Amino acid sequence: MPAQYVPIAILFWVLVVFSGVMLLLTRILGPYRPNPAKALTYESGIVPIVPARRRFKVKFVLVAMLFILFDIEIVFLYPWAVVLRQLGLFALVEMLAFVLLLLVGYFYVWKKGAFDWE
Repeated sequence: MPAQYVPIAILFWVLVVFSGVMLLLTRILGPYRPNPAKALTYESGIVPIVPARRRFKVKFVLVAMLFILFDIEIVFLYPWAVVLRQLGLFALVEMLAFVLLLLVGYFYVWKKGAFDWE
């Protein structure tokens, strides 16, 4: 292992050991009093009428994943916009290609019906 990675490896193992020790100490020293009322789902003081562990429709999960995907891609636009003048025309063309690729993906999932709620 190269010498420059030794401090990182030491830090990693210190963090692993420290986390394990803290989890063990909280289990040993902390109070453990299970109660059926504590296991209930909290819904703003309202008694739950349906179980919290119900299945979601696949359509909901698909839209959620697409939202996260496009939302994360938008995050790449902010640093680019800050340094656009320093990067020049090449960066502008590359970002336009990136946005065009995002739009192609957006229209593809739109045509496939991923955004249609039934």
